[in-house]
Amino acid sequence: MRLGITTGLAFAALVGPLLQSAWADGDPAAGRRIFTRCAACHLINASGNNTVGPNLYKIIGRKAGTVAKFEYKSKLKDSTIVWTEDALEDFLKDPKPRVAGSAMQTFAGIPNEKEREDLVAYIKDISK
Repeated sequence: MRLGITTGLAFAALVGPLLQSAWADGDPAAGRRIFTRCAACHLINASGNNTVGPNLYKIIGRKAGTVAKFEYKSKLKDSTIVWTEDALEDFLKDPKPRVAGSAMQTFAGIPNEKEREDLVAYIKDISK
């Protein structure tokens, strides 16, 4: 029995890092450059100010459509989405089905997986 536990722990120690979320590989510096595509409509700072879109500061872990002082005109307000890293990745890949009736309908999404990983890494990093 002892050998089985030891072997299992060793296996977990070796394989665990390989199973970590892809977001651990994102580059916040590269994500900052990618965020320039978002900056025309979004801020990401602690000010609480909104522009055309809501402020994205500390978005990870937040329910969609809940930024204070922002009037949502899309399905996001009534959605059950919580912005996890995976939910952000899915949204950023193709946001149009979720933003009908909003200004974000003109945003084509970010088809490149690495760019999405970098952007999410930046959002996490700047929101610390």
